[in-house]
Amino acid sequence: MNQRIALGLAMLAGAAFGATAIQGLHAQAKPGALVVVELNEITDPEGFKGVIGSPQTSPAGLAAQGGHYVVRTDKITAFDGTAPKRLVVIAFDSVEKAQAWNNSAAQAEINALRAKTTKSRSFVVESLAN
Repeated sequence: MNQRIALGLAMLAGAAFGATAIQGLHAQAKPGALVVVELNEITDPEGFKGVIGSPQTSPAGLAAQGGHYVVRTDKITAFDGTAPKRLVVIAFDSVEKAQAWNNSAAQAEINALRAKTTKSRSFVVESLAN
């Protein structure tokens, strides 16, 4: 009888230890990052075609840099205020990866062309940890 009680207590202690370890691992999960590009006006539509037609901005080109599109649209309905003309949201595993992508030479060219052909802004936000 004592062996059964000891085995039951050992199993209970093991389950409690396992639950604590799992909780600790979840707490260590790094949050991801979202890059948001808001285009309020396209001042040079012909020049802007160089941005959206670039291999760098294709889904495959972005995947090679560690990101993927979450949103890439001009179909926006405002609930409040003025909606941008176009919105792009790109997900990365971390803020550091998003910053490395943004600081790359290829992306610097795209950013310069976007700045020249649009009135826009871009920024990175930390997302919730999964």
